[in-house]
Amino acid sequence: MVVLQNRSDFLRAARAKRVPCGAFLLQARKRDETEPGGLRVGFTCSKKVGNAVIRNRAKRRLREIARAELPRAGLPGWDYVLVGRADRTISEDFAKMRADLNRALKKIHGAQT
Repeated sequence: MVVLQNRSDFLRAARAKRVPCGAFLLQARKRDETEPGGLRVGFTCSKKVGNAVIRNRAKRRLREIARAELPRAGLPGWDYVLVGRADRTISEDFAKMRADLNRALKKIHGAQT
């Protein structure tokens, strides 16, 4: 699992498919065959989520659910971006967030097949 770092990758994912979940938003796009790499993931939280401490805590939670669910349910050749939400990402039940991510991935890939 490679972490997205370039702004252009985040912008391309923002224009692709999106699935709102309770505590976060999942954006996903299938890359062209010309673009290298397997499964890639990015995390973002705006200042609406809170100060730097709160944003970092929210991103840590998003990283952990991605680490748990994406290797099993994600597909190679896809970019995934998890966007944190204000007041929800840090307070939502962790098991519910994992289930939401799994459900969102099924919804995105179910539309693909």
